[in-house]
Amino acid sequence: MSRPKKTDDPFRWFDSSPEVIRLVVLMYVRYPLSLRNVEDLLFERGIDICHETVRLWWNRFGPMFAGEIRRKRVDRMRSHIHWRWHLDEVYVKINGAMRYLWRAVDHEGEVLESLVTTTRDKAAALKFIKKAMKRHGRPQAVVTDGLRSYGAALKEIGNTDRQEVGRWLNNRAENSHHGIVKANDFGKTSDLLAVFRRLISTYRALCAPPLSPENPGDGDKKAGLPLLR
Repeated sequence: MSRPKKTDDPFRWFDSSPEVIRLVVLMYVRYPLSLRNVEDLLFERGIDICHETVRLWWNRFGPMFAGEIRRKRVDRMRSHIHWRWHLDEVYVKINGAMRYLWRAVDHEGEVLESLVTTTRDKAAALKFIKKAMKRHGRPQAVVTDGLRSYGAALKEIGNTDRQEVGRWLNNRAENSHHGIVKANDFGKTSDLLAVFRRLISTYRALCAPPLSPENPGDGDKKAGLPLLR
């Protein structure tokens, strides 16, 4: 007698519905809420779960949800011309050590790529720019701040003529850093850098607007993650 085939359903060991799990992950990653804040908000909506369940779900399912959305977005974004990118880096403190978070944002405020490094020299900027261009292609213009590493990296790949530097031109990238403050909540995690990278990767995908066939840059930021009504 043949054994029954194992199902690929990742929710088979959980009593809660996939919709509830998606809602919990979205609330925790998308908004500046703590684990207990999510627990209290869900309790008001008739969902009684522990804050440790919120932690378990976002660790287990967050990267999976982000991967699903990212794969769909990348397939459509490859055919869309990103006429302007905004690149910026920000200091983040991870387990007492200073790190640099690099982010690429398109002209509509959508986060395209991010990278955590220990330095912000030419090598780090080149690695970040190559990573973004490998996935999304080459933009028509690249807006950066006055950091010389950007100019050196763009010169290395022959895109110096596409760089734009201005005091107020890069506000799009500066504003995109606001949601990253939550990463500082992981002050007692054993492998903090890995957790931080997982959070950034999940946040980038879950908070990006979906791509519609008519306009790849438009859409509601919550698509792909159904909410309870």
